[in-house]
Amino acid sequence: MLVFPCAKINLGLNVVEKRPDGYHNLETVFYPIPLTDALEVTPMDDKYPLESGFDLKMNGPEAMECRDEDNLVSKAFRKIAEKYSVPRLHIHLYKGIPSQAGLGGGSSDAAYMIRLLDKYCNLNMGNREMERHAAKLGADCAFFITAEPAYATGIGDELKPIASNRECKNYLKGYWLALVKPPVAVSTKEAYSNIKPRKPKKCCRDIVLQPIETWKDELVNDFEEGVFSLHPELADIKQSLYDKGAVYACMSGSGSSIFGIFKEKPEGINERFPDSKTYVMEL
Repeated sequence: MLVFPCAKINLGLNVVEKRPDGYHNLETVFYPIPLTDALEVTPMDDKYPLESGFDLKMNGPEAMECRDEDNLVSKAFRKIAEKYSVPRLHIHLYKGIPSQAGLGGGSSDAAYMIRLLDKYCNLNMGNREMERHAAKLGADCAFFITAEPAYATGIGDELKPIASNRECKNYLKGYWLALVKPPVAVSTKEAYSNIKPRKPKKCCRDIVLQPIETWKDELVNDFEEGVFSLHPELADIKQSLYDKGAVYACMSGSGSSIFGIFKEKPEGINERFPDSKTYVMEL
């Protein structure tokens, strides 16, 4: 069985307060985009000489070395196997979503592993139960169980639709997305180092429901100010996307990818950012 874990972008991101447990409460809109990994499972023969319930192999242009115990796909498999009877499986993960980019690739892989096991093994968990399991693996993992546009609060694990289901699925239909991932890594610790939590004057969900032409002046990512001060080349990329005609541009998550939303397919993105990984896709 084969599935395609998708990436996400953040349409606005406000860090509203620090919690007693040391985490931060957020307000953001998660939006899925058609940039994917590929995740496949095949049955493991009983004679295959492996004691554990699975083996995981990774390849692809974005594959990175990772200890098995740290991999979110492995953690997802083990979490479901703790509660349900699942067969021994070979797992193949092809990585196409850049890491440390604010795109949620690892979280998506974990959530899609849960979804895949639910269907492959006929577990009939339902979305709510799968979201509960996913939330224990990472703050934004639960979003990828349905991978539909959502307004997220808490640490990113409390999800509500931004509009009706039909409106959500078609919200940016017809627009084009240009995504730029420069050779810059921004750690979560670094991103939070300059954050001063504050409640925004207007909720990002309300802004996203306004005409997209208003987003540039109102829809902000609180991480940008601190991250851009440390990596000014990211601010330059954002301005360049506006110069090329983006109706809205922003950093996704805590970075380091920058995206621009266009009304028509943008040309020359690869040539404009030759030292970065670039992607152009219709939403």
